[in-house]
Amino acid sequence: MLTKLDGTAKGGVVIGIVAENKIPIKFIGVGEQIDDMEIFNSEDFVNAII
Repeated sequence: MLTKLDGTAKGGVVIGIVAENKIPIKFIGVGEQIDDMEIFNSEDFVNAII
């Protein structure tokens, strides 16, 4: 789970986390409320970065 993913600039760290630890990211927090948790979609994430 990656929390406080409120922008792709900050979220870019997820690539290093996954590569170094060999563990997947399943959920992301995009806000400060419990309802702001979303299932992580790697394709959407990469498309937002590029």
